[in-house]
Order: sequence, then C-alpha cells, then structure tokens
Amino acid sequence: MGAEPVTALVTTDLAVGGMTCAACVTRVEKKLGKLDGVTATVNLATGRARVSHPAGVGVDELVATVEKAGYTAARPQPPKEEPREGADGDTEEARHERARLLVTALLAVPVLVLSMVPGLQFRNWQWLCFALAAPVAVWGAWPFHVRAVRGLRHAAATMDTLVSLGVVASFSWSAYALFLGGAGDPGMRMPFRLVPTASDGVAHIYLEAAVGVPLFVLAGRILEARARRGTGAALRSLAQLAAKEVSVRERGRERRVPVEELVSGQIFVVRPGERVATDGEVVEGSSALDLSLVTGESEPVEVEPGSAVVGGAVNSGGMLLVRATAVGADTQLARITKLVTEAQAGKARAQRLADAVAGVFVPVVLTLAVTTLGFWLGAGAEPQAAVTACVAVLVVACPCALGLATPTALMAATGRGAQLGVLVTGPQALEGLQHLDAVVLDKTGTLTSGHMSVARVTVVPGGLGSDAVVRWAGAVEQGSEHPLGRAISAYASRAGQGLPDVTRFSALPGRGVRGRVEGRLVEVLAPDGELPAALVDALPVAEAAARTSVLVRVDGTAEALIEVGDVVRPGSYRAVDRLRRLGVRPVLATGDREAPARAVAQDLGIDDVHARCTPEDKADLVRDLREQGYRVAVIGDGVNDAAALAGADLGIAMGSGTDVAIGAADVTLVRGNIEALADAVRLSRRTLDTIRTNLAWAFGYNVVTVPLAMVGLLTPMLAAAAMSVSSLLVVGNSLRLRTWQPSPARRRTR
Repeated sequence: MGAEPVTALVTTDLAVGGMTCAACVTRVEKKLGKLDGVTATVNLATGRARVSHPAGVGVDELVATVEKAGYTAARPQPPKEEPREGADGDTEEARHERARLLVTALLAVPVLVLSMVPGLQFRNWQWLCFALAAPVAVWGAWPFHVRAVRGLRHAAATMDTLVSLGVVASFSWSAYALFLGGAGDPGMRMPFRLVPTASDGVAHIYLEAAVGVPLFVLAGRILEARARRGTGAALRSLAQLAAKEVSVRERGRERRVPVEELVSGQIFVVRPGERVATDGEVVEGSSALDLSLVTGESEPVEVEPGSAVVGGAVNSGGMLLVRATAVGADTQLARITKLVTEAQAGKARAQRLADAVAGVFVPVVLTLAVTTLGFWLGAGAEPQAAVTACVAVLVVACPCALGLATPTALMAATGRGAQLGVLVTGPQALEGLQHLDAVVLDKTGTLTSGHMSVARVTVVPGGLGSDAVVRWAGAVEQGSEHPLGRAISAYASRAGQGLPDVTRFSALPGRGVRGRVEGRLVEVLAPDGELPAALVDALPVAEAAARTSVLVRVDGTAEALIEVGDVVRPGSYRAVDRLRRLGVRPVLATGDREAPARAVAQDLGIDDVHARCTPEDKADLVRDLREQGYRVAVIGDGVNDAAALAGADLGIAMGSGTDVAIGAADVTLVRGNIEALADAVRLSRRTLDTIRTNLAWAFGYNVVTVPLAMVGLLTPMLAAAAMSVSSLLVVGNSLRLRTWQPSPARRRTR
C-alpha cells in the first residue's frame, strides 16, 4: 500500500471584527478548528486570526465560518487602504464610539447625580431620570445588545451578553417599580448606599445601574482601545520608516517615482536628510547613516562606495548614489516588520490556559447569576435585592482582562525589542530566552568582526612615530589585493590624513611590497633579520593572540610592527560579562584553529572553548549540553551554524549573517552585536513577569468580585466601574514595557 499523500498547509491572516473578550477568541478558534485540517490562533489585542489550513480550504470558507460564529472577517487590508486616521490617531469608527460615549455621559451624569445624592431629589425626579435613562439603556448600550443577540443566534455568550443582560435587567426592574411598584409616586425619595440592602421594598429603582453600566463600559473600551494602539506603536513606526517616493537616476537624468516602481539594479539618489528608499549598495559618495530606528544602532554608520545600506536609514551627511539590491518584501525593513507582526500573533502557554478558562467562563457566570437570583428569592429576600445581586454578578464578571493579559504585553515587548535591534519569532522564543542558562557562541563574525583589521601598532621608541609610519605603510599597500595589505591601507585611511602618492612601487614575492613615499623608501615586509628590542618583544605577543605581524622599514630602518587579525568586536566584552551576570554560561565553538580560538576566549574570559568544530561537532556539543540539563542557545551567522541553531533550545542569528542562519533561528540580532542578546534575555524576563502579573490580576479580580456580587456586597454600577478598571490596569501594566531600558542586571544563580 502506498503512503497517503501529505496535504500542503498554507497560512492565512484574517482581520476579525466584533470580538470583545477572551470568550470571543475561544469561540472563533473553536469554530475554525472544526474544519478539517484547520488550526487557528486568534489575538484579541490585534483583532487578527492566523489560520493554518489545507490548500483545498479557501479563504471564503474561512470567512464564512467566522461569520457563522457571529463575527466579521476579511483579509487584512494593505496599510495604504486602512481606515484613514485623524490628527489624534483615531479611526472613523473610534470617533463614532467617542461620540456615543459623549452623548451617553451627558444623559447619564444627571441620573447618577440625582440617584446618588438624596438631597437633590426634587418632586417627580424619578420620571426625569427615567426619560434620560431610556435612550442610554437602548441607544447607548445598543452595540452590546446587537452583539449579544448575534451571539445568542449562534448559541454563544460573551461579555456583551453579560453587559446587555445587566442593563436590560436594571432598566426593566426600574420600569416595573415606576409603573407598577409605587416608585413613581410624587415625592418619592431613594437613599443611596454603596452596599445594597434587602429592606427597601419594590420602591427602589436601579436607573443609576442602567446608565452607569454602559457609561463605564463604553469609557473603558475607548481608553482600552487607545492603550492597545499604544502597544503596537513600534510596529506602526516601522511601517512609517518606508520611503514613499524615490529619485531614480537613469542616463544622467533624475525622476521621482513611487517607491513601489523601484526595481532591483536601478540607481537612486539619497540626499542629506532623506531616507534610504530600499536596501542597496553605495556606488558613489560618502556619508553617515542614522540606523537607530531600523536596527537600534545608536551611533551613525559611515558608508562609502561598496558599503551596504538599509532601507529606512536616514542620510545625515553627503549625497549618495545607491544601487538597489532588494525591493519590496525582500528588504530588511520588510523582514523586520514581518517578523514583529508574526511574533505578535502567537500565544504564550499561560495565555492558552486563560483562553481555555474564558471559553467556559461566560456560561458559568450566567449559571451563577441565575443561581444567585434563585437563592436570594428562595431565602425570602425582596425581589429588588435578588435582582441587584444578579445584575452585579452579570456585570462584574467580564473576561476582558483575561484576553488582553498576554497579547498586549507581547505587542509592547516585541515592538520594544525591534527598537533595540532584537527580533523574536513569538512567545515561545520569549519563554526560551527567559530560562536560558548556556549560550554557544561562534567566533568569526559573531564575537569578532569577521574580517582582517589592524589590532595593534608597536613603534620603536625615539623613531618616526606611529602616525607617519602607518600613513606611509598604508600608502604603499593601497594598491595591494592581499587581505593584510587592504587591512593596513583601510586602517591608515581611517586616520583621516589622506594617503600620499607612491612612486617606484614593486612587489617582493613571498615577502611584501616597497615604494617611495614623500622621498622615503618604505618597505612593508614579513619580519626578518635583526629587530629592535621593542619589536622583538611584540612578536610573541602577536603570535599568542594568533595575529599576523608585518614589519615596516623606512629607509632601511625597522620602525614599526603592525599586527593584523580578526579583532574582537568592541561590544563582545560587555556582552559576555552581562551574560555571565545573568547566570548564562558562555561556550565558544568555532571552526577556526586552536590558537586564535584560545586567544579570543582569553580576551573575553570564556573558559569553555571548542576549536576546529565541524557543523556536526557544533550540533553534538549542543546535544551534550542539553543532556547535562542546560537550556541552550546558539548564536551564529553562517551556513555552518544552521544545524546547531535548529537543534538548540533557542537559535539566535546575527542580522548580518546568512539567510540560512536567520531562517533557522528563533531570535535575530539585527545590529550584529551580541550585546543585544543580554538585552533580549532581560526583556524576556520582564515581559513574562508582566504577563504573569496580568493573568494573576485577571484571575484574582474575578475570584474576589464575583463572590462579593453574589452575596450582595457590590452594586451593579460599582461592578461596571471595577470591570472597566480591571481591563485598563492590565493594558496599562503592559504599556510599561514600551519604555523599558536596558541596564546591567544582577547575577542570577543557576
């Protein structure tokens, strides 16, 4: 028998409308999950559903399934087609909601004041309150009623069901009391108490609850929506980095075109103050680029012909001509935005538990409300007291905070991480970072710069001095194609004095080069013959550090020894120290020789060193560490690191590395500096602490307030206020992650 064919799965994002709480999230996920081969993850904070489904299940079928659950669904619109925002950042829908809140407040405030201050209750005050409360209970609470009815048609109960029932019950009881229960008699006075009582008879009306519940919930929704927009501010700022137009140069002429029309290979102009339109390579000009908003790089980066540039960077200096190398979705900025968006679509393990609870929470609350009503009536209490307790249970038990606990924190954290140059693939990566206690570091390109550089210059005391010697050596080497020669020439050029002309240049096969510079015979050679003591002493030091020594002679006299090698990145020292303080054990694994590996490890204070590692050796090392009980991360930037990255608990790629390494990684360090890893570890720990705090509050709030409402110690109006404040506290706590700043951490013991 042949094997059954494997059905290819595709991923589709849907914008889902009408969700108000975690119960809505659970319902949408369950409905989509009933389709064959379909799984879905729904995010309340973003209003997005990420659906994995067979190719045979079309998007129209997915949309229809969501609509059958009582919600709206559509493919997310491109940014340019999204609803227009006003100056305050609100969409048209948000402005309508704000207008509804304003009218509701104007009608509700007099009712609240008259109901809560008996001294202001004039003759027939209750009828004025009834006239003001009726529009609030119907029109003000209309969105809740509509969604509640829609849910009932689909046999679903959500937060809107609870709010709608609470408003209807409060207003209906008040109407009964006014028309049939004696509360409408002229001169009626109603005392106000924070704690309801059972001794006031049917003359008590609950118009303050009928207007207070929609007022507080509408206000809470608007404040909550504004705060949730704040958690996604970093993602929107990334989208705003993209240039809208670009000046393309063709056949010596310039023309402005939309950036969408730019194609790979075209030359475009970047003037001072403009953003780089797309990823490319500088072909003419030099300048400094501000990459702080793209990669978190705080210092401007100098670029010159041959330098790679990133779309979204700001040109701070001279004019540049750039050849486009990637456009559209292939640019680094687009990949960063995609990674952040995908990360925000995931769920932490704790949130999955919360959603599972929320799925049965509303039916349980409805059962408790009915039980409360029956118990109070069965115990001989007045009907108004039983209704009060029942309505309070309905209103106070809102699962909003449960649904917002994780996504708001995740949105804020991933956005902040992107600003700091750290991209995570989702909650699982954040959880992995939190528990990290060992990291396997590659050497070349990770801890070191990955290219030959001048590491040290030793000059003869009393000689010509390092400035002149290096300048002349760089001039002689500027025509060399040898890596050592290019490193010396580049080092001399960065000194900023300019390189003089060279005459009578000649290469010495197997030894070096020579030429006349400013009337001097300058030779750059392999060390040989008798050398001054200072240079003799420098040779073993260079050899121990696995660096190559080059001798500079001027007019036949040895003047300096230049050491060239793959130098340690400046941030590597701080990074390894900070990781150690966080309780993370650093392990160096490289395919390089023993001597350079030991030299780098000694510089950085790393004790565990593995040299001459093949890709299989690195993967075996990771497996051994995991068997010892370590939770291991691997940092790498090359194809040879891909197997180890995939086999680790957490794979971390350098942003400057290969696509293979980045594709196998869970975290990408955009800046190409591993110091960002320490920031990522600390941010993950703060984020998961925030999520745990949010969930503890969301569960604890309901554990405390529902029993209080059941025993009659919470009025419906106070219940509505408490419910709104609960959601705002969760979102506000998450928003603190937007301002999180990296700082040295105290040591954590393993």
